[in-house]
Amino acid sequence: MKKVRIVALREDRKRLLEHIQDSALIQVTKVEKLKKGFSRIDVTPQMQVFERNVTLCENTLNILDEYAREKQGLLSSFAGRKEVDPDDIGEIASKSGEIIEICRKISDYKKTITDNEAEQVRIKTSLAQLEVWQNLDIPINTNDTNSTAVFIGTLPAEYSDSTLSTSIAEQNPKLEFEFEIQHSEDKLTCLVLFTPISQKKMAEDVLRALGFARPMTATTHTPKVKSERLRTRSSELIAENEKAVENIIELSNRREEIKVTQDYFRIRADKYNVINELEHTKHVFVINGYVPEEDLEKLKALCERVSTCYIEAEDAEDDAPVKLKNNKFSEPAQSILTMYAAPAHSDIDPTPLLAFFFFFFFGMMFSDAGYGLLMVIVIGIILKVFKPDKKMRNNLKLFQYCGVSTFFWGLIFGSFFGDAPTVIYKYFTGVEMTMKDFLPWPTLDPQKDALVLMVISIAFGLVHILVGMGCKFYICFKEKDYAASFFDTGLWMLMLVGFGVLAVGMVVGQTVLYIGAGIAIACAVGLVLTQGRSKKGFGKVIGGIASLYDVTSYISDLLSYSRLLALGLTTGVMAQVFNMLSTMFGKGIVGTIFMIIIFVVGHAINIGLNALGSYVHTMRLQYVEMFSKFYEGGGKEFEPFTLNSKYIKIKEEK
Repeated sequence: MKKVRIVALREDRKRLLEHIQDSALIQVTKVEKLKKGFSRIDVTPQMQVFERNVTLCENTLNILDEYAREKQGLLSSFAGRKEVDPDDIGEIASKSGEIIEICRKISDYKKTITDNEAEQVRIKTSLAQLEVWQNLDIPINTNDTNSTAVFIGTLPAEYSDSTLSTSIAEQNPKLEFEFEIQHSEDKLTCLVLFTPISQKKMAEDVLRALGFARPMTATTHTPKVKSERLRTRSSELIAENEKAVENIIELSNRREEIKVTQDYFRIRADKYNVINELEHTKHVFVINGYVPEEDLEKLKALCERVSTCYIEAEDAEDDAPVKLKNNKFSEPAQSILTMYAAPAHSDIDPTPLLAFFFFFFFGMMFSDAGYGLLMVIVIGIILKVFKPDKKMRNNLKLFQYCGVSTFFWGLIFGSFFGDAPTVIYKYFTGVEMTMKDFLPWPTLDPQKDALVLMVISIAFGLVHILVGMGCKFYICFKEKDYAASFFDTGLWMLMLVGFGVLAVGMVVGQTVLYIGAGIAIACAVGLVLTQGRSKKGFGKVIGGIASLYDVTSYISDLLSYSRLLALGLTTGVMAQVFNMLSTMFGKGIVGTIFMIIIFVVGHAINIGLNALGSYVHTMRLQYVEMFSKFYEGGGKEFEPFTLNSKYIKIKEEK
C-alpha cells in the first residue's frame, strides 16, 4: 500500500474527482492538521440536500413497495445492477428535479393516507362514544338557561329511574331535579339532569359524589346528527385514500427512474463528503489517501490525463488500510476472512489456506454427491443468466466450490440424495440393493465405518492445526523472532507430529510407536527447558513444566474435528429417512405422487438445515481452531472512493 498526495488545479476539481470516483483506485483520507496557506471548503449544506434527496427516494420506493409491489422472480435478487452509459449521467441529472418532485407527490399521497387513517380511528372512537346517546334530542354540550342548569354525562354504575332518584335524594334531600336516563348497562348510566339554576352548585356536589363525568365527545349537534356527519366524513376519507392509492399506483411506472435518481444523489453526496476533507488554496486543491501499490501507475496515468497535477507517493505506515488480492479459487473466501477481521500488516493473508480448508471441510460435512451436483448446476445457471455483481458472484462462487467438494465427498461416502438410487430401484423392481452394490468403487459408510471416519477426521484436524502453527512459525521467523519460531511454535508442532506418529505406531508396530514416543518426549523436554526463559531463577523450571498443560488444549482442539464425522453422518441419515418415508404410500399413481412430493420436500429441508450447519461449523473450525494459532487481525479494509450505488453501475470504458 502506498500513501499518495495529489496536487491539482482547483478548476479541474469536479472532473478529476468524478474520474477518481469512477476508477475506485484511491481511499481518500482527511489530514487533521492543515499546512499553512491551506483551508477547507464547507459544502455540508449541499451535501445535506443530496442526502435528503437520497432519503426521500428511499422512502418513496418503500411506499411504492407497499401499494404497488414490483413483480420479481424468485431468483431476481441474484441479478446485478443495471448498467448505465457514462453519457447517460447527464440526462439523469437533468431529470432529477422532475423525479424529486414526483417523490414529493408520492410522499404527500402517503401522508394523506396516514392522516386520514388516524382521523378514521378518531371517528370510530367518537361513534362508539355517541352510540349510547342516540336517543338524546338535544346537543351534548347544551348550555344552561337563565333558570335551569343542565347536566349531561355518565355515572359509573347501572341505575334505573327509581334507584337513581333514591341515590340523589340520599346525597341531598333538598335538591330539586328532573332527569332522563338515555342508556343503562353494567357500570354505566347515561343521563340528562335538570335543576334550578340556583341549586347548580348543590347539584354539582351531588353528582360529583356519585362519580359523574361529562362525555368526551361534545358537539353542538344532536348525537344522531353528529353520528351521521361522522359517517359521511368517514366515507369521504375512504374515497380520498382510494384516490391517493390510485395516484401512487399510477406513478409506480416511474420506479426505475426513482432508483436511478437515488443513486445519482448518493454518488453526489459521497463526492461532496470527500470535498469536505480536501485541502484548498485559491488555485489548487490536494487529495490525500492510500492506493494499492499495483494501482499507483494507473492512478498517475488517470490524473495526468484529466488534469494538470503533481503526485507524490511514499510507503504507507502500519495503520494503512489493507486490500486483499487473491486468485479466482481463493477470492470467494475473502468474505469469510473479513467477517472475522481484516489482516493487520504483521499478519499474512490466510485466504488461500482458508479457502482450501473451508471447501474441503464443508464438503466432508455436507457429503452428498446429489446435493453437491445440484449446488454446482443451480449456481452455474444463476451466474450465467443473472450476471450478478462481484460481491454476490463471489458469494455464489463460494458455495459452488463447496458444491464441488460436496460432490466428491459424496462419491467417497457413497451418498447420492442419501440412498435414493437403491430406494427407487427397489420401489420399481422389488430387488434389494445397497449403495456399495450400486457404485463400482469402494466407499466409506459413515454409519458402519464411524470409527475409521473419526480417526480420519482427527487426522485432518491435526493437519489443519499444524498448518495454522506453521503460519505462526513463518510470521515469527519473518519478524526475526527466532526463539518464538523454534521454541514456542516449532517444538509444539514436532510434539503434535510425534503424537500422530505414536498413534500410527499403535496400529503399525512398535518401531513406529517408539519413534513417535521419542519425538514427543524430546519435544516435551525442550518445552520444559525453553518455555520459562523469560522468567528468573526457579521460575524458569516452573514455567517450562506448566507449559506442558497446554497439551490438553491441543487435545480438545483435535476432538473438535469430530464434528466432521457428526455432520456428515447427520446429512446421510436424514436423507435416508426421507427416502424411506417417500415409499411408505406404496405403488400406484397416488403412491408415486406422494413419493415425489415427500422426496422433493424432504431433501429440500435436509439441504437447508445441513448446508447451514456445515457452513457455520466449517467457519468455527477456521476461526477457533486455526486462526487462534497465528491470526491477529485488527486491520482496516481498503475502502476506495467509488460509485457507491445500489441500483446502477457505470459501464466500463473499453
